[in-house]
This record gives sequence, structure tokens and C-alpha cells, in this order.
Amino acid sequence: MNEQLKRWNPWWTLTDLLTMVERNLTRYRRVPQLLIFSTIQPVMFLLLFTYVFGGAIRTAGGSYINYLLPGILAQSAVFGAIQTGVGLSEDLTKGIIDRFKSLPMARSAVLLGRTVADMMRNIFVIILMFAVGYGIGFRLGGTWSDALAAFAILLLFGFAFSWVSASIGMLVKNTETAQVAGFIWVFPLVFASAVFVPVESMPDWLQAFAKVNPVTVTVNAVRALLLDNATDIDRARYCAEAIGWIVVILIVFMPLAIWLYRKSE
Repeated sequence: MNEQLKRWNPWWTLTDLLTMVERNLTRYRRVPQLLIFSTIQPVMFLLLFTYVFGGAIRTAGGSYINYLLPGILAQSAVFGAIQTGVGLSEDLTKGIIDRFKSLPMARSAVLLGRTVADMMRNIFVIILMFAVGYGIGFRLGGTWSDALAAFAILLLFGFAFSWVSASIGMLVKNTETAQVAGFIWVFPLVFASAVFVPVESMPDWLQAFAKVNPVTVTVNAVRALLLDNATDIDRARYCAEAIGWIVVILIVFMPLAIWLYRKSE
């Protein structure tokens, strides 16, 4: 009875959540390579496409680095979400999830703690990418308040996709499979989007998907905020569409991940 009261007590739930967030962030202090490697991939993509492919890609209104960086930021949020599923599947394999379930703690804290910790990691990645982007020629076209709004959308976007990855991690229950499955759903979303090239340059049949792709929708919003390359009405519409996708993803995959977590008991 006392355990049930604790589990449903908001204060204890918050305490459990903060404990799990701290537990997941501690991994980066003990194994800093995890944080380092999570930044290498987006930096490599940024440098590769800027200096190798940038000269062959034409975009309207400005240099390619200005077009590319908002897309790479969104890509980083999506790729970073893969680690959520991999980490949860690893905890399942090692029996750590079973240990958590035996404790008088809020069940939601395990999944929320992981997704919130990964969102905090994204803060570091986004700031680093901004710094690298500025170093190679990116320039902010909007205001700093617009930049903060773009920052918030990117964090929420990564948070939403971490629940997609969490669902996969709880479903496959195997670290290797979770990693492979993560790349299977991430690659089509990232590369069939406006991250690297304008959607208009794609074949007609692919444009139909790319235009409604949540990655494209989010990239459009981030570009409109960072570059100030859209009217106020279009910028508001892009942001509303991005937030709409974030809400839809959370509505679908947050309950699914929690259900799969409880089903694993």
C-alpha cells in the first residue's frame, strides 16, 4: 500500500525521475567517449556536405552552409534518438530494467529519465553544432529570440523521436537489433527530406513523401527562424506544423513505449 502511495505521489514521481536522469547522465561522465562520438557524426556530415558536395548543390537565397546547418541540427536530433532505444534494450538485456521494477519507484520514471537525459545531451550537441557552423561561415539571419525558438523546436523534436526509439528498444529487447532497427527507420526520414537538398530537386513521387516528412516540416521551421527567409505568416505556419508533428508523435509513441514497458513485466 505504501509503495503504491509513493508511486502515485507527484513529489516522489519527480524525485524518481530526477534520479533516473542523473543515472543516465552519469554515463557520460564515466564514459565521455559516448558524448564525443555523438558529436562526431553531425560534425562530419556538416563538413563533408559543405566542402565536398556544397559546390554542386544550388539553393535559393544564400550560401549552402546557411541552408545546411538547420538541416544537420534536425538530423542530429533524429540520429541521437537511436541511442535511446539502444540504451533501453541494453538495460533490458542486462536485467537492469527488472531491478528497477522491483523497486518502489514510479514506472514512468525509467522511460522519462532516459528520454529527458538524451534531450539534455542534445543541448550540448546543438550548441556545439552552432559553434562549428559559425566557424565555417554560417550566419544567423533572424533574431536571437528566433534562434531560441528554433532551439526549443529541435529539442522537442529530438525528445519526440526518442519515444519512437524507446518503443523499438522495448519491442526488440536486443541491443544489436535495436541499433539496426534504429537506422532502418531513421535513414529514409533523414535522406528523403529537405535536410541536404531542396525538396523540389527530388523526383515527383519522392516529393509527395518528402513534403509531409516530419523531418522536412521541422527543418522548414528551423530554417525560417534561423535564416528569416520566410514571411511572418509562413514562419508561423511552419512552426505550427512542426509542433503538430511533435505532438502527434508523442501522443502515439509515448503511450506505446510505456505499454511495451509494462508488458515486459
